[in-house]
Amino acid sequence: MSSDLLNHSLRLAPGQLYTPCNPDHLSFVTTEELPDLTEDFAHPRAVEALNFGLDIRRPGYNLFVLGDPGSGRHALVHRLVRGQADGSAALADWCYVNNFEDGARPRLLKLPAGRGAALRQHMQDFVAQLGPAISSAFESDNYRARIDGLQEEYKQKEEGALREMGRESLAQGVALVRTPEGFMFVPAKDKDETYSQEEFEQLPVERQKELEGIIDAFEERLNKLVAQFPRWHRELQDKIKDTSREAMRLAVGHEIEELEPLYADLPEVAAFLDGVLHDVVETGDTLRESQRPEGEMETLLFSGSISIQRYLVNLLVDNGPLVKEGSDTPNGRPLICESLPTFPNLLGRVEHISHMGTLVSNFTLIKAGALHRANGGTLVLEAAKLLTQPFAWEGLKRALQSGLLRLESPGDLYGMPSIQQLEPEPVPLDVKVVLIGDRSVYYLLAELDPEFTALFKVAADLETEVERSGDNTSLYARLLATLARRNGVKPLARDGVARVIEHAARLVEDAQRLTTRTRLLADLLREADWWAQKVDSPVITRLHVEQALTAILRRADRVREKQHEAILRGSLLIATDGCQIGQINGLAAMQLGDYTFAQPSRITAAVRMGDGEVVDIERETELGGPLHSKGVFILNGFIAARFGRGIPLSLNASLVFEQSYGEVEGDSASLAELCVLLSAISLLPLRQSLSMTGSVNQLGAVQPIGAVNEKIEGFFDVCQARGLTGEQGVIIPRANVPHLMLRQEVVEAVTAGRFHVFAVNSVDQAMELLTGVAAGEVQANGEVPADSVNGRVATQLAEMALRRHTFGEEKPQPPKRTRTKKAVKEAKEEPPKPSGEGPEPPPAEPPAN
Repeated sequence: MSSDLLNHSLRLAPGQLYTPCNPDHLSFVTTEELPDLTEDFAHPRAVEALNFGLDIRRPGYNLFVLGDPGSGRHALVHRLVRGQADGSAALADWCYVNNFEDGARPRLLKLPAGRGAALRQHMQDFVAQLGPAISSAFESDNYRARIDGLQEEYKQKEEGALREMGRESLAQGVALVRTPEGFMFVPAKDKDETYSQEEFEQLPVERQKELEGIIDAFEERLNKLVAQFPRWHRELQDKIKDTSREAMRLAVGHEIEELEPLYADLPEVAAFLDGVLHDVVETGDTLRESQRPEGEMETLLFSGSISIQRYLVNLLVDNGPLVKEGSDTPNGRPLICESLPTFPNLLGRVEHISHMGTLVSNFTLIKAGALHRANGGTLVLEAAKLLTQPFAWEGLKRALQSGLLRLESPGDLYGMPSIQQLEPEPVPLDVKVVLIGDRSVYYLLAELDPEFTALFKVAADLETEVERSGDNTSLYARLLATLARRNGVKPLARDGVARVIEHAARLVEDAQRLTTRTRLLADLLREADWWAQKVDSPVITRLHVEQALTAILRRADRVREKQHEAILRGSLLIATDGCQIGQINGLAAMQLGDYTFAQPSRITAAVRMGDGEVVDIERETELGGPLHSKGVFILNGFIAARFGRGIPLSLNASLVFEQSYGEVEGDSASLAELCVLLSAISLLPLRQSLSMTGSVNQLGAVQPIGAVNEKIEGFFDVCQARGLTGEQGVIIPRANVPHLMLRQEVVEAVTAGRFHVFAVNSVDQAMELLTGVAAGEVQANGEVPADSVNGRVATQLAEMALRRHTFGEEKPQPPKRTRTKKAVKEAKEEPPKPSGEGPEPPPAEPPAN
């Protein structure tokens, strides 16, 4: 049998199993000779879209970059953003300052980039000098003398009015005296002595009445005089305040006057400086009372009390470094990548400080978000991370739609009581947002969010692979040279480059393509560099790359080894020799992270008479995914179309993956399921030395599947461990042949004839390999050779149809009639014999197919 397999026309030659990269075709010794190459050569369509989206400054033309993780999406975006020409308006610094009219609504200042930091420093210097200036102004001899003079003037005026009234009253016999309760009038004997109560009562009644009248008149005048004292005191305070204003203006006015020329071209800043001067002059006394030692300034800043700290400037966004020579972004545009796009990290926040049991805030506690920092430039976000943060996606859309950045309280969005005490003036927004994500995320957003396509009009779709041509191989070598330099590893020798290129084809599961996932390549180069360093090699060779690949496989191979061990110990039943009816070795691939492996899995089929239904046990037990169930339905369609045209299908069949304890998904086992079903029907045994993979359609054509290399190697490993006999092999779809990049030991075994790989186009070819029996073609008269696979299937189906018809035939019932008691008694004693009448069964002839 092995010689038949070795010479079979469907057997693949060793050269079809692996497409090497010949180092002699590479025109360099090491990659150190090669110039750099960016990822652009692999993504021309995406680069064109990115350049367009970044250049157009229109609302809604934000970008979504679609690509696989590790394909260099971030690096490509960053490089193109930095290379964009500066065609937009000049950058600005954004500051928040105190609103002296309404402290809960801080004012927004826009300054040219670089001048915000200068204003902040100027105001810090002003505040630092303001305290000593206030103290100096209010503690100067001139100020004290003027204040003392005003107070003395007020005192003299008050006392003079009282003395004058006292003289007038004394002239009429009444003295004005001061008591603890206040001023009062009493009868007087002379200038220095007053009447006692007894002496006053001894005076004539007419004199007493006269003095009482005089006292009442003067008390009325005194009340009017005392009523004027508060007005005189207010006038005094106004004069003191005017004096204080004048002193403050003299003390600090020159500080503001020195700053005003520096910002004369900025009306908003000039208005702020005027407001500062006016507030300082108006609140000089209060500011003096709020002064504290230097160590208590922080407490004052957050306490909510009035202090000189309110004249500071909160520099929200400082774009000064971007306009300096030697900036990281040559075009002078901010490029912000927010790795944690929460709502406050994205749109900013107002922080609070607990003070005496109360949360307080002020304009200095306003913090910028990523949109603030990226304003005027580009903001790069991971779409998946953004969508998992509560309210972040909706907040981003609101900002882009309105063109304004408003600081919102998350408590309001949650429906909770808000603790935000400030309503800062919104920031005008001009930003280009670039979302990076998987294709599934993009298409879900496009389908479920009607506003998405209006805000992200440009999609940049990165390629997952490039053609493996001669030109692209040379470019790929330059890309590897660039990755080596970028990651600080040793240069690669030609054979090292060739091996990495071969691995790049293996990663993309196509011998004629190369992967664009540069992260995996960079990881491989770093690990190969480690092996090269261990032997002090100046370059990375093929051996070092092989060692790195072996180590990577070793780290991830524990689960596969356990499954492999279970097969060899007989815990998982897999036969690699002999023949069996209704049993076949399918190949199932499993993916754990970036590691994919495969192993054989026994598939069995059981057939019995029925009504033409093929039962998928995996589906019935809810262990089969929708794609697997679809494959089983296709088998049903194939059987019905090929064998059910002339006779009704009278079988029930059940299919199952033996010893499968998890979900089965995918249709790559549908070819094996169809073959095992045909075996169970035709009673033809299948070679257990062959395993197979492939999808099949309703016409019996075999379709390509994924992970073909891993599936072949999975069965090879089992056969090798048990001993290669020359009869083992794997059947794959013919369409998968260009995808083969098998391990060298598999290629060597095939070369030596100890293992085989067959490629088929149809289920008939697969059945011929598995049974050694011709499939049987339909003749011109519609007949099929009886000794062929299809002929035996048709024969068995016809026999089942006949048996079902025979066993399911309904026998005629005798006509109902009235029976006498005698007839009933006779019937009980001698039951009637069957008549034997009925239709003759049809001859058991196989239908033509």
